[in-house]
Amino acid sequence: MDYGAQVQLFPGIETWFKRIREYGKDKGVVVEHYIISSGLKEMIEGTKVANEFEKIYASSFYYDNDGVAQWPAQVINYTSKTQFLFRIEKGTLDVNDSGVNDYFAPEKIRIPFRNIIYIGDSDTDIPCMKLVNSYSGHSIGVYNPETKDKRKVYKMIEDKRIKYYAPANYTEGSELDILVKNIIDTTASNEKLMSIHYRNKQEQVKHNGNLANQEHKEKEKLILDLENSNSFKQTHSIISKLKKIKNWSPEEKNQLKMIAEKNKQISYIMKDSDVAEFFASIS
Repeated sequence: MDYGAQVQLFPGIETWFKRIREYGKDKGVVVEHYIISSGLKEMIEGTKVANEFEKIYASSFYYDNDGVAQWPAQVINYTSKTQFLFRIEKGTLDVNDSGVNDYFAPEKIRIPFRNIIYIGDSDTDIPCMKLVNSYSGHSIGVYNPETKDKRKVYKMIEDKRIKYYAPANYTEGSELDILVKNIIDTTASNEKLMSIHYRNKQEQVKHNGNLANQEHKEKEKLILDLENSNSFKQTHSIISKLKKIKNWSPEEKNQLKMIAEKNKQISYIMKDSDVAEFFASIS
């Protein structure tokens, strides 16, 4: 952390966060900032701007009572970086929250990829940049404003990893500042259109009476989740969702009973009140 406090930041970064949040607020857009890094979390936490981030995802150690590093607590590389984008997208920010694998209807997604701006400058950012790009988000490659070496961003844009590039200059009125503000403007307009689309879509679904089909899909998902459950906590969570569904076909009941017999996570806790109550209700 002491070393992190000495890190020289790019121009304008210390005023960037407040300025961009306020600009977003004026446009009706909530702006949040996250770090996804292969570097050390403790070093990042020592920088002047660490408190500006909603969450810092980075490699870190487990420390003993004397503050001595004992074991890697979290290791992040270029491929594992992408999981944190999905956490941000769905709002499952805790790294231990298994809800990141749950299905969310498009209108229930907290931060759609189309509204994500990913700014990066290294090879470890490429998978995230590609992911954001493929889901209609905004990937920006930045380069050192002093050296003005654009070779890496040229390659990134050629390989369709990024949509834009700019010098890593965060001062007001800079190329990057203007670019991000333009994206915020676009987001504000686009989300008004998306809200109309979702409203129309919901009306169409209701009109066509597809609620039963939705319930069928939900039941299929829960049955599959139960079959693949690998922890008692997860099993109890799935059971609580299964109990809310009252209409089970004979085939579905048999399938649930077979899963209970085969999955040791379930059979071991069959006498737990919630589990026992559910399986008794489908007997």
